[in-house]
Amino acid sequence: MENTYILPAIIVFIAAFIVYTYNRLVGLRNMADTAYSNIDTLLQKRFDLVPNLVNTVKGYMQHERELLESITKARSDWQNATTIKENAGADETATRALKTLFAVSENYPELKANENFLMLQEELAGIENKIAYARQRYNRTVMVLNMVIQRFPSNFVARLFNFNTREFFEVETERVRQVPNVDTGSGGN
Repeated sequence: MENTYILPAIIVFIAAFIVYTYNRLVGLRNMADTAYSNIDTLLQKRFDLVPNLVNTVKGYMQHERELLESITKARSDWQNATTIKENAGADETATRALKTLFAVSENYPELKANENFLMLQEELAGIENKIAYARQRYNRTVMVLNMVIQRFPSNFVARLFNFNTREFFEVETERVRQVPNVDTGSGGN
């Protein structure tokens, strides 16, 4: 009589494990989607400020045309991005260009005194911090999702229901995280 309960108990345990793992995978996938959407929303806010920023600095920085064009190109690349890698590349380009722009703006005292420029600079700095946090949150969520998809025995459930690992949102080079070194030309004693 004892043996008649073992097989049903094993079946119930396996079914419960499958349901639990499936629900966990769905939850993690939804969290990753939400976290990515948050990054995208913040990037949208940043790139919505780009035309205002370019128009504000254009009159002051006529010799910095390449820099302004790279910022505009990054915005265009982001709008045309279809993958996480393309999105991250546009983000990296924009971050680098904006940091350079703000460093170069030190050479233009009239621009530094422009109220609109200062407001845009402050707003962009806040958005950059939020983007960095959102990127970290997304990558943490993707790490957990990928671990559940790859670990035994949950990998069987993931494969059964076609759950796939996700790409991390990462910048390609470490130099994006560094402040650009700009020679202001003053270099004397």
